[in-house]
Order: sequence, then structure tokens, then C-alpha cells
Amino acid sequence: MADGPHQRQGSHAPPGAEPAEITGSGGPYAPDPDTPLDTDDTRGLHFNRMARKPWVLSLTATAAIAAVVIGASQAGPAIGALAAVGVIAIVAGIIFLVASGHAEEDFFAAYAAGRGLQRRSKGSLPPTTPLLRKGDRRYAEQIMNGTLPGGYPGAIALYTYEETTTDSEGNRDTEHYRFTVVMHDLPAVAHRLRDLHVERRSGFRFLDSAEDAFRRMKRLELESEALDRRYEIFYGEHDEELWLKQLFSPSFIVWLAERAPDGVAFEMSAGGLCVNIRGHHDSADELDELCHASAVIAKRFADEISE
Repeated sequence: MADGPHQRQGSHAPPGAEPAEITGSGGPYAPDPDTPLDTDDTRGLHFNRMARKPWVLSLTATAAIAAVVIGASQAGPAIGALAAVGVIAIVAGIIFLVASGHAEEDFFAAYAAGRGLQRRSKGSLPPTTPLLRKGDRRYAEQIMNGTLPGGYPGAIALYTYEETTTDSEGNRDTEHYRFTVVMHDLPAVAHRLRDLHVERRSGFRFLDSAEDAFRRMKRLELESEALDRRYEIFYGEHDEELWLKQLFSPSFIVWLAERAPDGVAFEMSAGGLCVNIRGHHDSADELDELCHASAVIAKRFADEISE
């Protein structure tokens, strides 16, 4: 299926390009200036519309006057004035949050429609890779399916997993971990590869050997200092190292080390590919860039399988 009418123009290579030829950068996707390019674009419009509604103005004025009267009677005119300012600030904050929700809906609806993608506001993702199985609770927002920018069928979503801990006094604390993910189904890869994790590097490289002693997976060593500074690569204990070294062709290594979007990582597990980046990305440029990067990665797997 061809991309929709708002596809980026000019700066992206076609889906069949070699990885080293794709930059992952590009300009705005929408020639129509009224189409939102991120979740901020229509926030001001919604804010102004809501703030000018007669019932909002009336309610705010009534609450502010009441705050002035009560504050002045209890603590003096200055406190009354501050109370009124506080009421107005609270109302403005509520309107801002509601306007932000409407603006987010505007953007993702336009993004999906412009690219011919089916969209769900909320849902769950199939637990195909370790990232998608993490946490005590998992959920996704803005799930969009179809032929993504870059030319490969798949899905892009804002994914969150939660981890809850309890301290010695019984107090519970929940941490939220947010990612933007692109998923592709590549069943043919499962016949050659069980698990591959290309992770963002963390920690010091001189600790790699010590850490590997406690890992179930094996570390893949490639002769690229630039790649090693950016990534750690692990594969399953029953997977073939020679085939993996063929997968990481010179052009693919250059692309990963120098041209892939900052912070992008990926996991392949039993034919399921999950390309991910930390945070919920909310602009057309960011989402398109991630989709194009995932297409480069998916194409590299497909090419190596076909050889």
C-alpha cells in the first residue's frame, strides 16, 4: 500500500535502499499547514475556545469573587487577591490539561489518516519480545497498524510498562517506563534466529567480561569501535554466530554506528521484531524517523534470510 498524502518528501530513501544510504532524517510530512505536526500544534486553539466559553468565564468569575470575599474576610484584602489568582490559575491548569488531550487526539488522528493507518487510542501489544513482556503491568496508547513510513507492514505505538515495589514498611511505589515502539512480524527469521538483542550501551566497556559471566545470552563481538561505543549485542545460546556476523554487514554496521536515530535499539525474538526508543514521541518527524529506521532493520533481516 502506498503511503498517504502526507508522506515526507524528498529526504528519505525509498524502502529498497541500502541501509548505509538512508539517513533517517527528513522535513515535515504535511504540505497542508493546517495539519498538526505534533501534539502541541492545536493546544492553543483548544485552550482559547474553552477559556472563552460563557459558562467557563462565569464559573471562573464566581469562584474568584468568592475567593476574594472569603480570603479578605479571614485574612485581609491581600490574601483575598492571592486566593482569586489561585482560583484562576487552577481553572487555567484544568483547561490546559483538557486542551492538551484534544490536541493529542488531533495530531495522532491526522498522523494515522495521512499515512493510511488504522488506529486505536488504547490497547495492549503482543508480548513477542522481552521489552513487551516487562513489568507488572503493560499497556499501549495510539496503536497504529498498516504499511508504515518506510514501506514495511507493522505497528507503531506508545508503550508503557510499570514496576511496583514495596518497602519494608509496606509503602508501594510504581515506576513507569515509557517507550515508542515499532513492531514487525518476520516469521521467516525464526527458522535461523531465536533471540537477538541490540541494546543501548550502558555502563563501562571494561566491565563487559565480568557482566557476561552472569548472562544467559552470548555477546556478539564485531570489529567496529564506533558500533561498540553505541550498542551491546547479545544472541541466544543456540543461535549461530557466523550467520549473525553475516547479518551485520559492513553497510549495516555503518548505519547503526553513525546514521541510526539516537537512542534506537531493537529486539528480535522468534520472528518478532521490536524497534524501540525511550519516551513517548509525539511529533510527525520523530515517528516517521523511527518507522524508517525500523524499515532499514527489517529489510536487513529479510535480505539476509533470502540469501
